[in-house]
Amino acid sequence: MSEEKPERVDAYLVAGGRYHDIDYARLELLKLLAEHPYIKLKVGSDYEDTDAITGSQFLISYTCDIRPSEEAQIAIREWVEQGGKWLALHGTNSALDLDPPNPVSSPRCFPIWAELLGTQFISHPPIQPFPVQLADPEHWLVQGIEPFETDDELYLCEYHDRDSLHPLLKTEWLGETPGFEESDWQNCDPVHLIMYLKSHGEGEILYNNLGHCRGHWDMTPLGVKYYPNLERCSWEIPQYHELLRRGIRWALGKEA
Repeated sequence: MSEEKPERVDAYLVAGGRYHDIDYARLELLKLLAEHPYIKLKVGSDYEDTDAITGSQFLISYTCDIRPSEEAQIAIREWVEQGGKWLALHGTNSALDLDPPNPVSSPRCFPIWAELLGTQFISHPPIQPFPVQLADPEHWLVQGIEPFETDDELYLCEYHDRDSLHPLLKTEWLGETPGFEESDWQNCDPVHLIMYLKSHGEGEILYNNLGHCRGHWDMTPLGVKYYPNLERCSWEIPQYHELLRRGIRWALGKEA
């Protein structure tokens, strides 16, 4: 009896942006995707190849300050609505205006995008260890993963219809974020979502905002010729890799 062969799955990876070691993140994601040899992958640095994206079964994105055109936002929204699956990582929901010595601002420049994703990044405290807790311990995407600590950017976001989000990972924090225009987070809801699911029509988005990384030459747009700290954050812990592996299985339509 011949062994049943898996069917080809077309997917698209967007890895691009500023202030991050995109090469490192892209390579790590390619390694994880290569564990499924039947995935046929296209890779881009932005969201503008909408024919290829919407022709795929799933999309994975690791970006920072990539602002898709309105046409791309609408096309991807319609694709998700019709059943597409999108694993969104880290700064996918970010738009940053940096003009030192002025504080970093987060312009509300892509409302379609932010509403589709369910969040928009606003600021984060300095990189430091913080606890990550399970918000839905029975869901297979996090089941069996013990609460853990990670040394990463703790994303503070503006939520669009928070009740529509299915929280999977969370943390609690109140304080200030020096260097950001919107820096006072002392009187907000202390619960911040780290990973969540969001349904949209027939499709779904899985957002995990962990995974900051920065190399020595990623701050040159701000005139920093050599950034002294090599930052790998959650990429250095096994829990993050397990979450990514499960996210890829989810994108493939698996349920465990």
